[in-house]
Amino acid sequence: MNKIAEHYKPFLEATEKAAIAAAKLRGCKDGKLADQAATEAMRSVLSIQDILTTVVIGEGERDQAPMLFIGEQLGNQDSDIKVDIAVDPLECTNHCAFDLPDSIAVLAGAPSGSLLHAPDTYMNKLCGRKELIGHIGLTKTVEENLTATANVLNKEIKDLKVIIMDRDRHKDLIASMHSFGIEPILIGDGDVTGGLKAVEGEVDLLYGIGAAPEGVITATAVRALGGFFEGQLVFYDEEFEKRARKMVGSNIDKIWNAYDLCTSDDTFVIASGVCTGWVPGVKFEEHKAIVTSKIIFGGNREIKVVINEYNLGELDV
Repeated sequence: MNKIAEHYKPFLEATEKAAIAAAKLRGCKDGKLADQAATEAMRSVLSIQDILTTVVIGEGERDQAPMLFIGEQLGNQDSDIKVDIAVDPLECTNHCAFDLPDSIAVLAGAPSGSLLHAPDTYMNKLCGRKELIGHIGLTKTVEENLTATANVLNKEIKDLKVIIMDRDRHKDLIASMHSFGIEPILIGDGDVTGGLKAVEGEVDLLYGIGAAPEGVITATAVRALGGFFEGQLVFYDEEFEKRARKMVGSNIDKIWNAYDLCTSDDTFVIASGVCTGWVPGVKFEEHKAIVTSKIIFGGNREIKVVINEYNLGELDV
């Protein structure tokens, strides 16, 4: 195991406690409340570790605290162990609020400087299993990508399983799918889990525009698993584009692959389930919480499943 990856356990505790805090609010119909609970639980764990953790991908800028903001540093400022994280304390916030599948607490950890400092904006994404590398890409048309995917996977185009976020911005993309006889799998939130499902082969593609920060988390996991990922920044607001230019400079229009967004194999991605889906959700039994997590370590092409129990009476979440 690599140097940074061997320090994953405090980060596992952070996602587990964030998942418990959010799971207590499943079905509350208030996504912001659940998100804040998860964020505070995660911050409370990372703040006391003998590790210098820097949030390079978070949920906003400094003026949007209490979220884990871009540039925030947690833990021991003098530590020799320096970890950059891309984090979403509650991915699929609305799914937690309405107790729907696939809500997770997730973060990616990597050596300092190895994760792209992606702006808090949108990213067009295309993601799939390793067999699709060299056959699909964002420079190709939807038809070309669907045809290539079907050929590589030995399927009829109409039988492809494609995840797309259910947004107005995807009206044309969804119409294109329908024109080929595909009934896309529309999701309200959660394109991190959507991307991982595509890499694992549960579905064939994740396609369309989601959040750029989550794109870096997905890309880190995709690199570790050897899958396909491309992303390109998208802007609907001039101010966001200005901030993005300060962060990525002349690469503003670049199509990024998983190796661009995460430049190291010394990584870990941890997803702790809140609502059952790709990861089983938190189970509450009498005085304990049972949390299931999936951990992806860079370079080993495997997903490790970990189940831990917490005494609710001893938790401050």
